[in-house]
This record gives sequence, structure tokens and C-alpha cells, in this order.
Amino acid sequence: MTQEGDQLTRIFLVGPPGAGKTTIGRRLARLRALEFVDSDHEIEACCGVDIPYIFEIEGEAGFRRREAKMIDQLTQRDHIVLATGGGSVLMDDNRAHLASRGFVVYLHATLEQQIQRTRNSQGRPLLNAGNRRQTLSTLFQTRDPLYREVADIVIETRGRAAKAVAQDLHRRLSTHSTPS
Repeated sequence: MTQEGDQLTRIFLVGPPGAGKTTIGRRLARLRALEFVDSDHEIEACCGVDIPYIFEIEGEAGFRRREAKMIDQLTQRDHIVLATGGGSVLMDDNRAHLASRGFVVYLHATLEQQIQRTRNSQGRPLLNAGNRRQTLSTLFQTRDPLYREVADIVIETRGRAAKAVAQDLHRRLSTHSTPS
């Protein structure tokens, strides 16, 4: 975990689609005076196309390769709050980079919360085909143990506004950021 004085300088957010990684991450970055970066947005900026297009042309495997390169780069940056894609934990190297290079926060969201928060989203290729509830349930069963494996802390987001979660997380991180 990278620290500067008593401040964590690399905070990585993991969790399922709809957990609030981007919204909470932006608020947390402001509270901690760190840069906010979303790995999915960085991939899109680097490629010049959106994620659904990458999936269409290269498939999920192609996207995951691009994601792994981006996670490797971003987890080496200091003074950052990084919101990762929901599937970033699927690759062993990504989990290793996240766990060894910063403080990992798992934003836990219930299935109902995920369904509600992703219902109007068209930019999530894995959720756009078939039964969204079943897809989210299957993804959660696969990924929840991986989120927990890399997490230094688990934060429950259910029934809580993003502002409240970010403030709570900021307080909790302050207790973890004393030099060892």
C-alpha cells in the first residue's frame, strides 16, 4: 500500500456493476485531494471507441487484454482513486496488481441494487443480452469471492447515498492510513 505521510495515495475501488464505483470514487477523490480515474473511461480514451464497440470487434477476451494493460498502468500511479470495471478482478494479474499496489475497497451492492442502478445503461455489453437479473446474479456468484480476495475493506452501499458512502469511506481510510 502506497502512503505519503499519513495519506493513502493509491485507492482502488472494485465491485459489481451498479455498486457506485465511479460516483463514489469521484466524491472520495475530492475528499482526499486525489485524482479520480475510471479504468473503463481510460480504455475508451486510449482506443478512441466505446467498450461495447471493443466487445463487438474483439470480444470479451480482447477487451480483457486491453483492460489488463490499463490496470497494470493505472495501479502504478500515485495520488489516485481508481474505479475499476466490474470484471477487472477476473484476471490473476489484475488481482495481484490491485492487491499489491494500493488499498482495495470492495463496494458491495445487492442484486436488487445492481438491477435498479443498471436498468437504463446501454454501455455494459455483458448486461445487454438476455435476462439482466440472471446475468447479474451469475456474474456476482463468480466475482464476489474475487472482490473479497483482493479487498482490504468491504463497504456496504445498500440504501445509502453516494455522498454518505464516500464520507464514511473517507473516515474509515483515515484509520488505515497511519504509517506502519
